[in-house]
Amino acid sequence: MKQLENKRILLGVTGGIAAYKSADLTRRLRDAGAEVRVVMTRAATEFITPLTLQALSGNPVHLHLLDPQAEAAMGHIELARWADAVLVAPASANFMAKLAHGLADDLLSTLCLACDAPLALAPAMNRLMWANPATQGNRQLLERRGVRLFGPAAGEQACGEVGEGRMVEPQHLVEMTAGLFATGSLSGLKVVVSAGPTREAIDPVRFISNRSSGKMGYAIAAAAAEAGAIVTLISGPVALPVPPRVARIDVESAGQMYEAVLANMSDCDIFIGAAAVADYRPQQLAQHKIKKTQAEVSLALERTPDILASVTALLNAPFTVGFAAETENLESHARAKLAAKRLDMVAANWVGQSMGFDSDENALTLFWPLPASSLTRHSRIPARRPLPASQDSSIPPDQQGGRMELPHTPKNKLAHDLISVISERYHAQNKT
Repeated sequence: MKQLENKRILLGVTGGIAAYKSADLTRRLRDAGAEVRVVMTRAATEFITPLTLQALSGNPVHLHLLDPQAEAAMGHIELARWADAVLVAPASANFMAKLAHGLADDLLSTLCLACDAPLALAPAMNRLMWANPATQGNRQLLERRGVRLFGPAAGEQACGEVGEGRMVEPQHLVEMTAGLFATGSLSGLKVVVSAGPTREAIDPVRFISNRSSGKMGYAIAAAAAEAGAIVTLISGPVALPVPPRVARIDVESAGQMYEAVLANMSDCDIFIGAAAVADYRPQQLAQHKIKKTQAEVSLALERTPDILASVTALLNAPFTVGFAAETENLESHARAKLAAKRLDMVAANWVGQSMGFDSDENALTLFWPLPASSLTRHSRIPARRPLPASQDSSIPPDQQGGRMELPHTPKNKLAHDLISVISERYHAQNKT
């Protein structure tokens, strides 16, 4: 269940006797590495207390649509943005009907409408209620809209009848929830990701570096692995755990990263250069610690190898994505990098003033050299459609290509959106 490590799961609990199983489900989700927040309907509190689920989840249980404790009193928006996935277990027949017809009269139904994360329901009801044509019609409508249904299972029910309608057991629900993050969009492809800063030595105890935490690169590597890729992560010095199913190669300097990247390009399909590689390094490395004996010291610097340009210059170059961290003129600098290094895509973001480096959240603007209309109509993230024209009037029309905004969100969610776009662009360019 490595797919659930560090995932944010919003567990909805509706009214029904199976609500008692939500306690075990909460514990098992946490054991699998997920962070869990619980939303209960009023009817659910008749079967299990919020205090129980608060103790098991380690977070306050949310009950009310209009919450004065929430930011701007809009708890449903905050929770919708927080969640990587929403699991409603148990999902009653009433809740399925409300969701199918867009009713939003409580917190749980409202946030389900406001959330673009994967949504799954674990139905639990009497066998005749489940078999009723109205319920089956609602099930079909929800599935056509992309809602996943986990179950129901068949067996003895609380009412004494036997048949289909039992809630799937918690352990199986955990496994099915983990499956929400295994998209398969990069199945079998080799993806190499660079992440973190580099350190360029001045003397044995000092170095030049930058503020990169590596969080974005590591999130991208994890998202690529969940999409089915064979992932190699080439990492500068960071204090982050290796993502599941990812092979990590540790490096320190820009030169070492250059060598490691080029050594892994022979069968690479996609290279994502998220590392903040030093542009310059000291010309001379002092053999001993430089003593504080002079009022001023001059440090001569030389350029480091250009990793992205070297990758795109290869005879069988992979689909290459670069990053552009900017403090000004974001679009013009990003497009210049896209053209100069012959990239397939560049992901640009603002840095400074608590943006980008060190933060757990980020936003990206993606640029690629092909027209924005070349994206397929069935993008997995329709809320973030390509913008047809540049917002920078200084860029000539013949130099404008595709452009897409990925709004401010936690980096792990942002990484999944980025991998979705990369997958789509890669497959569009490699149709057979």
